[in-house]
Amino acid sequence: MSSVGAYLRELRTRRGISVEEISRSTRVLTQYLEALETDHFEGLPAPVFTKGFIRAYCQALGVAADEALVIYESRAGGATDPKPTGQESRPAQPAGGLEAAKRRETAENKGRGAVLAGFVLLVVLGVALFTVTLWLQPAGTPPEAERVAEPERVPLAPAPPEAEAPPRPVPAPAVAPPPVVVERSPGIAGVTSPYRLIARTSEATWMRVRTDDGRTSEETIPAGETREWVSNRPFVLTIGNAGGVALELNGQRVPRLGPSGAVIERLILPSDVR
Repeated sequence: MSSVGAYLRELRTRRGISVEEISRSTRVLTQYLEALETDHFEGLPAPVFTKGFIRAYCQALGVAADEALVIYESRAGGATDPKPTGQESRPAQPAGGLEAAKRRETAENKGRGAVLAGFVLLVVLGVALFTVTLWLQPAGTPPEAERVAEPERVPLAPAPPEAEAPPRPVPAPAVAPPPVVVERSPGIAGVTSPYRLIARTSEATWMRVRTDDGRTSEETIPAGETREWVSNRPFVLTIGNAGGVALELNGQRVPRLGPSGAVIERLILPSDVR
């Protein structure tokens, strides 16, 4: 099997199209296309963007990108997308990561519930032990502090015999009230979004961004300002001034999209998630 660069170069030369024409059609810089054709992966950005370049390259030539992607993944040493670091939110999760996160969160909630139940059980046992101690204490026996404070009585003369007094009734043991357990309402779990997009403008730029729930934000962002979006699925962008905005996806810079004034329609980030 040939390399992905040779495969793409053969497709392009067979159709008589130059690298510059593909660059204009795909909005991908010429240096990235040349690095792709020469299999110079060190000169390419992260694999998530490289796969997007391959799809755009094949789309410009009118062929399916499946075979090129298979060659790339087999020849590129199984490169995987780097994990973002230093983020405020949790890292992006691979396919099935949301379900795993939910299972972990459920396990954590069960663990906290077990700790709370153990604490309540200890309180109940303590109250029961105190109640049993009071019940076993002989009736009419004053507390130790009262016995010490009571002065000693010295009889002046023998007391005359008296009729035997009836036995005093034994008071019922005091029963402590059951403990009151206050249950805390569970906190709301933090919302995790796999994708976080940041746009920083150096020139006034019109942008339209659509997130996973179908919600679309559209505005002209002045120069020197920053906007941020989060989504559980890839973003779909339309940019009116490609050279006036710098994008950052999950802590990684997106390669330069084009010169000032260039219009980019339906840009999908990340492009390797379908």
